[in-house]
Amino acid sequence: MESSTFGPAQLVLTASIARRYYVDGRSKVEIADEFRLSRFKVARLLDQARNSGLVRIEISHPGAIDLDLSSRLQEALGLRRAIVVDTPEEDPAALRLQLGKAAADLLSEIVTADDVLGLAWARAVTAMTEQLTSLAPVPVVQLTGALTRPDVEANSVELVRHTARLSGGPAYLFYAPLVVPDAATARALRQQPEVAEAIGHFDSVTKAVVGLGSWAAGQSTLYDAMDEKSCDQLRRRGVVADISGVFVDADGRPVHSRVTDRVVAINAAQMDAIDEVIAIPYGLAKVDAVRAAVRSGLVNGIVTHAPLAKALMDQTH
Repeated sequence: MESSTFGPAQLVLTASIARRYYVDGRSKVEIADEFRLSRFKVARLLDQARNSGLVRIEISHPGAIDLDLSSRLQEALGLRRAIVVDTPEEDPAALRLQLGKAAADLLSEIVTADDVLGLAWARAVTAMTEQLTSLAPVPVVQLTGALTRPDVEANSVELVRHTARLSGGPAYLFYAPLVVPDAATARALRQQPEVAEAIGHFDSVTKAVVGLGSWAAGQSTLYDAMDEKSCDQLRRRGVVADISGVFVDADGRPVHSRVTDRVVAINAAQMDAIDEVIAIPYGLAKVDAVRAAVRSGLVNGIVTHAPLAKALMDQTH
């Protein structure tokens, strides 16, 4: 029945009943008493209000999260979690701030005292840790060596120490570069006592937050930190995404090479063993990288923004 077929009195009565029920939270029995109608008449009018379009029910949230797009993206990509922030921002720094806040809220919600939290360095992960206000008392494990660049203010050691201080749990960290000149140096570093101890805790990590870059200039801090020859070698091997030092091709297969042996960080097998791995990608240039990371099975949760989420959804159809 269309609302236009209601007479004026019926229309006002139906709207009043709908308001009592949906807005004021009154029961059907209370409404029936007030309007001197049977409970069945009230129920029928409420059904008519829904069917006619007089009442429309929308699931909304006063915050910045697009609940509908989040649930659709989660289902389309088969993710355990998807949080999509509805923001018009295009500036990378402003996006990192908004996504970092959403990721911080998510982490505060899902991390329990039974967890061990792993953190890899990324600008978005740094933005998240800076906005954390509460966290269960968990151990915090550093997953990647430090990337020292002029345009990088915080490194992996600092963000792990800051997060552990907030949670009150122990910090397992190490001082080593993320990328070293050769595989022998990387092997020697991994055998250093503090590095070996931190790496020994990788197997106990239950939740992790990692960086996710597209293998191109300006889209991955690791790409920008490497020499051109190494970047080209990995590109020729089919690398499209860098998940905090784990390189994957378009089908999500981890890529191993002489270059990857120079990285001091969690490896693909260790990352795969973690129950929940969350990335915070942003920018439309990262569509293929996100899809590769999801295909790999290494990343099963993302916090992102609406334009990238919609682009990912478009590729699934």
